[in-house]
Amino acid sequence: MIKLTGLLAATVAGFQKLQDHSTLDQVFNTKHWQESSLWDDPSVKSGWVHGLRSMMQHPRALSFFVQSELMDQLLKLQTDPSLFVASSANQLLVHILLFYQPPATNGKHPTPEVEDRTHNGVEPPPFSSTDYNAVVMAICVYLRESLPPKEQMNLQDSARLLKLVAQILSEASPPLWGQLFEAACGSLEDLVAAGYSQLTLPLIEVILVAHSLSHLEQNVGRLLCAMLEVRQPTQHIRAAAAVLQKGFCDPVYTPKAARILLLPLDILTGQSLLCADTTGEAWGQIQEELQNKSLFTSMMCLCVANIHHIALLPPDFLPCPLGLIVSTVVSLLHMSLGDSSASPGCAKANRFIYGNGKIQKCALEALTALGNCSDVCDKMNEVCAVLLRYLNNPDSDPIVLHKCYQGLLKWTGSSTNRSLISVQLREDLAQLVSKRVCDLRWEVRDSTVEFLGQQATQTSFSVDPCQSSPLLLEERSTVPLLREALQDQESYVRASAVSALAQTLQRSWQQGAVVSHEQADIVTKLLEILCEDTEGFSRRAVVQFFTSWFSHTSSSSSSLPPLLMTSVPSVLSRGSSDLDWEVKVHALELAKLLMDSTLTGHTGAPHPYAAMSRPTFSALDSSLEDALKKLVDSGVVSALLSGLFDCDRPVGLKACQLLIRLRETLETSAEESAVKCGLPSFGWGLEIRALVENLSDAESVNVREVLRCLDLEGRLDFLSQSSDHVQNSPLSLLKDILTARGVHSHPNAGEGQEVIVDCY
Repeated sequence: MIKLTGLLAATVAGFQKLQDHSTLDQVFNTKHWQESSLWDDPSVKSGWVHGLRSMMQHPRALSFFVQSELMDQLLKLQTDPSLFVASSANQLLVHILLFYQPPATNGKHPTPEVEDRTHNGVEPPPFSSTDYNAVVMAICVYLRESLPPKEQMNLQDSARLLKLVAQILSEASPPLWGQLFEAACGSLEDLVAAGYSQLTLPLIEVILVAHSLSHLEQNVGRLLCAMLEVRQPTQHIRAAAAVLQKGFCDPVYTPKAARILLLPLDILTGQSLLCADTTGEAWGQIQEELQNKSLFTSMMCLCVANIHHIALLPPDFLPCPLGLIVSTVVSLLHMSLGDSSASPGCAKANRFIYGNGKIQKCALEALTALGNCSDVCDKMNEVCAVLLRYLNNPDSDPIVLHKCYQGLLKWTGSSTNRSLISVQLREDLAQLVSKRVCDLRWEVRDSTVEFLGQQATQTSFSVDPCQSSPLLLEERSTVPLLREALQDQESYVRASAVSALAQTLQRSWQQGAVVSHEQADIVTKLLEILCEDTEGFSRRAVVQFFTSWFSHTSSSSSSLPPLLMTSVPSVLSRGSSDLDWEVKVHALELAKLLMDSTLTGHTGAPHPYAAMSRPTFSALDSSLEDALKKLVDSGVVSALLSGLFDCDRPVGLKACQLLIRLRETLETSAEESAVKCGLPSFGWGLEIRALVENLSDAESVNVREVLRCLDLEGRLDFLSQSSDHVQNSPLSLLKDILTARGVHSHPNAGEGQEVIVDCY
């Protein structure tokens, strides 16, 4: 009821009518709900907030809000125990401040946005700056009093309010953000001085947003400097990381943040990243964290995880060359495998780093990100050596191995000089991959199979694309491994093997190579998977394999490979009747490619979504009748009609769109078509018999006639509608209220008994 009232009061006319009957006073008066003992219910408070949010679209609503003294209650809800209520209250407060804020030139008139929304045939009252100023003043007082936590348990409320301040400052115009920042500045200084580690990130967010306000730069700079110089090492490292993560670029504070993050790495690895006179301070910070492995790990991961942000800085902001940073990360990875290369006195640090999976993962991610940098190519061998070492380590975690594969792909893929990848590297990698593809852990096998497919798409830089080849492993060495993986006991591995085979064979498809006996065996195995595999992952991958094969066949060949064309009807038949809706959608994608190829030359102009523009069926030399017959024989028409009546909306939507295209193409011919499509005695066959007259006993139907009889446009409109048109409307909400009253009312209930409707 509260939400419905707010929706009806969103216009001036609706608001006035409800106000004339005192409805708004009754609905939004919180004393009424408190006296009824209903205010403690989060759904009532949430409905109250959402109702106000819907109503606050014109100046009259703001006047009602202020005069009814609802501001105090809204401020109390900012830190409500219910996260849903508090979040909604936060957003309502932001809306009121930003929607009604006057323009920067004067404060006497509403913004154009307010004027536009109040134009509904009823003259709105003039905008009252007094009402808006009252709201702003109340918020300023609230921030002064509420930002500093009264006790430790209120830190979460302070963090929430800081996020609210940051959002308002980032969107407000100068008059508003000047008032708010001035009101919050003293509290911000108190919070920085208190050193609450839980508030580091929201504090930094507020300070960085405020830094863009030029006339406040001196105050903000003092706050930012204090955050980066706080005594607790983890806290000021977290602040430095936040500075870089927000993309903050300042010639003073950004380099300072980068140095803070690199100092611990400088000390531990001995790489001399920074000046020697700063290492003493860093060593003191590390000594404090060495008392606890968890704190040390958190500090190191925070430093390493933000290295990629340092790499994105302008050259003038970098405290050292990027190549030296790469060497530092590599040294850290070697240390984690047991190399004692740290500075003297770091024995405890070595113990914490050795075998530390969290540090390994962060370091590998950083190393992968650094592979994007153009001026670190000379570090290729150094990086690949440590990655191969991890791949060969029997104790490496599956996630660590996965990140090693990603690092190899990134570093070798970004190299423009193939000579940097040595023959020895390829041989060592081939041996390691052969071992890992048989690993006892399915996650490792899956990552290895994925890597084999991904590396196949990396080709050497050659003038002639047909002469290009994979940078790491050749097709002849990877296909046997992937064939074996098709029989893996884990469905994820089987699906990855199918996808990897498609990536590996893609180059030979593009070159029009003759299908080998080995590839014929693969196709047989894939059709078995499509028919017999119990997991949807594998079946989806099989249909996508044939789609990829079809779309990547060389345009220089006069026709598609016979093996592919004999397999497509089976793939469409099985895929369109699969229990997994994604398999059916992929089957329709294959049907779409066949349509595009077959009907080329009959559509007048290439379809914008056509994946192929070449006449692989020699469609230019055949009649539209022959093209339609080929679509029927290959199972395309049956797959589309089956999908049209599918219970899964994505399947029906895609099939309907394709059938409309097919019908429009057939209508370009004045001649009637005699091509028929068989009707099954079940499923979609029964649906068509029910819609088309004189088909009760027919075993086939004329394709062109049935497409005319089906109301495809009407079905497309129905399938295209989302649930919002039903759920998010005043009428639907009113029906929910009436239904709830009928369901929840008790026969002995008294007159006027309230019914609570879930307002979340």
